[in-house]
Amino acid sequence: MTMTDDLLSTRPPDLSDAQVTALLAQHYRLSGDLKRLTSERDLNLRLEAGARRYVVKFANRAEPRAVTDFQTAALLHLEGKGLPVPQVIRTTTGRSEVETPHGLLRVLTYLEGMPLHLAPHTDAQRAAMGAMAARISLGLQGFDHLGADHVLQWDIKQASALRPLLVHVPDDLRGLCSATLDRFDAQVLPRLADCRWQVVHNDLNPHNVLVDETSSDQIAGVLDFGDMVRTPLVCDLGVAAAYQIDPAAPLESLVCFTAAYHQTLPLTALELSLVPDLTTARMLTTLCITSWRAAKYPENAAYILRNFPSARAGLVALADLPRDDVTRALARACPME
Repeated sequence: MTMTDDLLSTRPPDLSDAQVTALLAQHYRLSGDLKRLTSERDLNLRLEAGARRYVVKFANRAEPRAVTDFQTAALLHLEGKGLPVPQVIRTTTGRSEVETPHGLLRVLTYLEGMPLHLAPHTDAQRAAMGAMAARISLGLQGFDHLGADHVLQWDIKQASALRPLLVHVPDDLRGLCSATLDRFDAQVLPRLADCRWQVVHNDLNPHNVLVDETSSDQIAGVLDFGDMVRTPLVCDLGVAAAYQIDPAAPLESLVCFTAAYHQTLPLTALELSLVPDLTTARMLTTLCITSWRAAKYPENAAYILRNFPSARAGLVALADLPRDDVTRALARACPME
């Protein structure tokens, strides 16, 4: 799967509420009110079944079965590890997934909390996110699956393939994006092979994270394991960090997040040196893919472009920082053992 083929180009499954209700009754003996949730690739709904809530997911039909099963297996692997992630609901026959003509059907528990993108941002919250990103990766250590090595354009290590999409980026950003990609190809990509690799979440953006409604500095839930992939561990840090940059204080916010991650899951010297470039590479990825997809699906542009403004502001802010200052600040905050 690459940026231009089926998964990013195929529309989500289209079922009526009556069809969804019938499938839930048949396979789960669940019933209740349905509410449609936003999604780029899949059909997701919230089910209100009395006092309990669930997320009903129909996978995009273009997604290989091994990839969907990979996500389910990861959630099963994380069960019992004390992490605030969805639990897989079994069918009446004990299965974790159901094949349907509309796409693979799964039902997960619904996590309560305030979406991170709606909450005020603080350094305490940023540090909590760094620690949570590290905890999720620690929980996934030792997990393997046949679907883990699929090619996903949102995976930072695939950034070189973004070049054809640069034409869709706004004119005033195209030069910076091109220079960012040049640096990635020359100085980052050749070093990734020497980093630690494992399965990672790969999408800790503010729409996939919940915070406590009474204390927004506490992380209450991590959602959407749909972009998981085996990749260098530090790439996952770069993904999460890209959404934690305060354009008014880019260095301080990057250091705050990275230090909290490092305290929970210590980085190697090589990994730490790659953090700034991997963070900007994720911002570049967001700008390129969302610009391309918004042009392709203008009716869904508002949703597709939801992370575009923060990626734009963050990339510009980080690009203005002297690289030596960033390196020294990260080294001070993340001492090696």
